[in-house]
Parts: sequence; C-alpha cells; structure tokens
Amino acid sequence: MSPTATPCPRETLRQALGRLDAAEPRARPYEMCQALAAVARGYRALGALAQAESTLESALRWSRGAGSTDAVVDLLCELAATAAERAAAQEGERRGDGRAARERARDHAFEAGQLAARVADPRWEVQVLLRISEVLERCGDRDDALRLQQRALRIVTEQPAPDPRVLRAPRRLADR
Repeated sequence: MSPTATPCPRETLRQALGRLDAAEPRARPYEMCQALAAVARGYRALGALAQAESTLESALRWSRGAGSTDAVVDLLCELAATAAERAAAQEGERRGDGRAARERARDHAFEAGQLAARVADPRWEVQVLLRISEVLERCGDRDDALRLQQRALRIVTEQPAPDPRVLRAPRRLADR
C-alpha cells in the first residue's frame, strides 16, 4: 500500500485497537475517549454496528469523566447516527426489530441537542444541530428535526457579520 492510500477498514480497526492498547495503561480520560472512538469508527466501517455502539458508549463514559462538553456532544452525535443506522439494518431484517435502536438514537440526539448550546463555538453548535436533525429525520421525527434546523438557522442569522477589516479578500490580479 502506498503512503497516501487509505487503509482498508480492517487495517484501520487494527491500528485503532493498537492505540487503545497503548492508551489503557495510562487511563487518561481524553486519550481513552479518542482511542475508543477510533475503535468504534473502525467497527462501524466494517458494519459491526452493535460493537460500534457499545464502544461509543464506553468512549462517552470516558468523555464525561474528561469534562469536555464538546467531546460529549460529538460522541452523542456519533452514537445517535450509529444507533439510527443499526435501527435501519434491523428493520431491513425484520419489521419492528429496530424500535429499541431507534429509541436510543432519539435519546442520544435529544441529549446532544440539549448540550449543544454549551459547546465552545456557535458554528459547532449549528453543525451539531444539523447532524442530529438528520438522525431524527431518519428516525421519522420530522417535526423535531425541523425544529432543530430552525434553531440552527436562528443561530446563523443572529451571528454578527464579519468585520471586513479582519477578513480581507485576496488581492485581485488587476490590483497588482
């Protein structure tokens, strides 16, 4: 494999598991959270949604211990998306089997929505609201998804316009 090629999902998971093995003896909350989230993404890429969801739950526990609202919100968004994906897969196998996963997706999305107002950057809050509105849309909660989109739009429209003295446009060739 060339240095610029993306590793296959199995290799990505193997590397993430190696990072987790290295992080476990130190047991630093932020490091554990990051390592577990990488492992969960590896599982998700392989379609192992139950393992991904379980690993994200572990990452969330470490993240709460680290005290980073941004990290907690990001993991809640990932958990919501993973649970929604799992619900869809279960529904594809047998109608009604995805109900519990869909409820978990909603719960994670609503918690992320509540915490979104406490993230460090309003632009990040908008991204969070749009991410979870997409999950709620997939879960069939169109009204709640629309409310989150409207909330994101209000945040965007309430932001002050950038100061043109700070954000200068690049010089045009004709001006040189």
